[in-house]
Amino acid sequence: MQTIAMTSVSSRGQVVIPDKIRKRLGIVAGAKLAVITDGQNVLMKPIQPPSVSDFAALLGVTRRAARKAGLKPQDVETAIGEVRRARRA
Repeated sequence: MQTIAMTSVSSRGQVVIPDKIRKRLGIVAGAKLAVITDGQNVLMKPIQPPSVSDFAALLGVTRRAARKAGLKPQDVETAIGEVRRARRA
């Protein structure tokens, strides 16, 4: 279902998302939005953090890939240390 509402841009570039659209999308104060343009249109898309179950599933996939590649926890710690040292240099 499409919802159309009008808004305006303030002198500081701020845009108020109309109440009925905020409620419909569950956008609350402090919510993060991705702002995308194709040069003519502006799309603001709410960024939803992953659920705990989605994060757990991703972690499982990552662990399986690391195991398959033969990585050990110490390998990861070593790689992190190398990157940190390179940044300091």
